Amino acid sequence: MNHGKTIFSQVMDFLPKKIFRQCVDRSQGNYKVRYFSCFDQFLCMTFAQLTYRESLRDIECCLRASQKKLYHMGIRGKVSKSTLADANETRDWRIYSDFAQVLIHHARQLYINEDFGLQLQETVYALDATIIDLCFSVFPWARFRKSKGAIKLRTLLDLRGSIPSFIAIMHGKVHEVNILDELIPETGGIYIMDRGYLDFERLYALQQNSASFIVREKSNACLRRIYSLPVDKSSGIQCDQVIAPSGFYSRKHYPENLRRVKYFDKEQNKKITFLTNQFTLPAMTIADLYRCRWHVELFFKWIKQHLRIKAFYGTSENAVKTQIWIAISVYVLVAIMKKRLKIDLSLYTILQILSVIFFEKIPISRAFSPDSYINKVNTNYNQLNLFQS
Repeated sequence: MNHGKTIFSQVMDFLPKKIFRQCVDRSQGNYKVRYFSCFDQFLCMTFAQLTYRESLRDIECCLRASQKKLYHMGIRGKVSKSTLADANETRDWRIYSDFAQVLIHHARQLYINEDFGLQLQETVYALDATIIDLCFSVFPWARFRKSKGAIKLRTLLDLRGSIPSFIAIMHGKVHEVNILDELIPETGGIYIMDRGYLDFERLYALQQNSASFIVREKSNACLRRIYSLPVDKSSGIQCDQVIAPSGFYSRKHYPENLRRVKYFDKEQNKKITFLTNQFTLPAMTIADLYRCRWHVELFFKWIKQHLRIKAFYGTSENAVKTQIWIAISVYVLVAIMKKRLKIDLSLYTILQILSVIFFEKIPISRAFSPDSYINKVNTNYNQLNLFQS
């Protein structure tokens, strides 16, 4: 007799299942599928992400051990290693990419008023990429170096809530700066980037779309100072200058003036130079904004440590991308659940709790309540003393 929903089912209730079916129908993911649907595949892979399963055999053993509970978890098809492997190989990864974008849109609406440390009206994004190493002999399609395979995960992170607003999975050989060609700049948005994205032609495209950027200066950049603005050097700002590209091609690609801010970081004993088209914000705010770029580095570190995106259940390009997109969906789903239930715990703590209580049938709000961490000792007991004085 079922006395309630399992924790896993309650977590999955935060998914917009109707939109998931639309994503599947758009790619005909369930065409000629009788027993193991795309949603079954998504649930099994989500279970693997949240419980840190090591392999397809591991997933099969854990789910079959709770065979009677699978129906109530939403898994209708028979779970087997071969069926799940075939699904990862053949079901189009774009199904899960489209669905992840839907979850990202919902999460950004929930975190739109989140504070990231600076009181700004504009939306601030951090753009960066990380490399996921692959064995070239096992993943021959992911050639990166002569004897090394890898893919790059390019992410545009909304600093309000650390929610990725744009993600692209590409081969390791593709340079990071090419991602600027795929972005649709947001009017009034501020984009923070490292020096690898210093390309005057692409940056001028941001300028023409009324977007701001902050990027580190390269040592070989040809720039000419026009005039300097007064600064308070005790704050760490060394100079605040209006400059212009002086090279033939750089001036051709960016025909307007720029702003250069030099900041001395006392903690790292390092001088950092920024280029920006933002002339209204104080120079110290420019430096503080670039410091916030490390949120995207922390995002990469977090998902690599706590989600399964470094060891893969399949070797094809489709299987790898499917696993990564489902991992991103899990990250965003947990962020949505945290916000809607008003859970005052970190995402790491939430994942650790979920990994051990998935088959419990208790209200999910009780699982994350503060009372769950207090050992209540009842002193009113009738236990007799073993030794009488």
